[in-house]
Amino acid sequence: MSFGKVSTSVLALVAVSATAAAARDEIRIVGSSTVFPYTQAVAEQFSNVTGAPSPIVESTGTGGGMKIFCGGIGEGHPDITGASRAMKASEYALCIENGVTEVTEVQIGNDGLSIAVSRESAHDWDLTEEQVYLALAAEVPVDGAMVANPYMKWSDIDASLPNEDILAYGPPPTSGTRDAFVELAIVDGCMDIPMIKEKGHDWAEDNCARLRQDGPFVEAGENDNLIVQRLQADANAVGIFGYSFLYENSDTLKAVSIEGVEPSFDTIESGDYDISRPLFFYVKNAHRGVIPNLQEFIEEYVSEDAMGPGGYLSERGLVPLGDATRTKMQDNAVEAMNMEAKS
Repeated sequence: MSFGKVSTSVLALVAVSATAAAARDEIRIVGSSTVFPYTQAVAEQFSNVTGAPSPIVESTGTGGGMKIFCGGIGEGHPDITGASRAMKASEYALCIENGVTEVTEVQIGNDGLSIAVSRESAHDWDLTEEQVYLALAAEVPVDGAMVANPYMKWSDIDASLPNEDILAYGPPPTSGTRDAFVELAIVDGCMDIPMIKEKGHDWAEDNCARLRQDGPFVEAGENDNLIVQRLQADANAVGIFGYSFLYENSDTLKAVSIEGVEPSFDTIESGDYDISRPLFFYVKNAHRGVIPNLQEFIEEYVSEDAMGPGGYLSERGLVPLGDATRTKMQDNAVEAMNMEAKS
């Protein structure tokens, strides 16, 4: 991603066009359920330290957050959206169409897409990406042809897997976690099958990416804590969410290893844990200097105390960026560096 710096004069002109936003005292934030706990932690810290009104943080999902964020500028529109994937070109186009022309993209850290089970599970779970695909995709290859997924038990896929019904709780289509999971686990797992690898990645994206709707995969909404509760109630179910939810519930949940590797700070940062992804927030620069405390909140979010190694966000499961990348993101955030057009 490349950036261009916003000049003071441009910011001032845009701020004038958004003066209606001055009627709102609270910062308003929408977006990813995965980023939500990090943003909420920053909001609480910021309010405690400054005495300013606590920002209002809503978990709408990445896709839902982008739609709301890109709806326009002014009092009725949010200032920030969290995202568990980068903004899409179509979302950027929606922003431009609605006058949201000055946006800063900030990567806050990295996350491992975690598959977890209850600690009450009797099994030591270790899945390949191919097995994840075969369990959860709507269509899979059988005898050389793509057919509706026939597998109802894990042992139907591989006799070494538990003889239990496949039941996975995961995110809905509006979630960036789902987008990332489909790309990093489902499509990649599909590509591990020789007959599909020969067809190429584009074919796999077109034919393997749809998740099944016949019962074994259950969309659990944008509240990942509900998935945690369902796993705690059912030792045979698996759940899909960001690493922070596994990290914060490690007393009752355990990781499913992927290709023999469990998610952890070290394996996510190194890339050894294969289904990892970056996390972001996006700032509406037209609202800086108009919405009270917005600039100061952004500075708190990207501070070393928050997103640095050992910061309070890492205590909640965020995997910090390397020093050089983190410094660049901090500078971009504070100086209101604008995204260039996405294609």
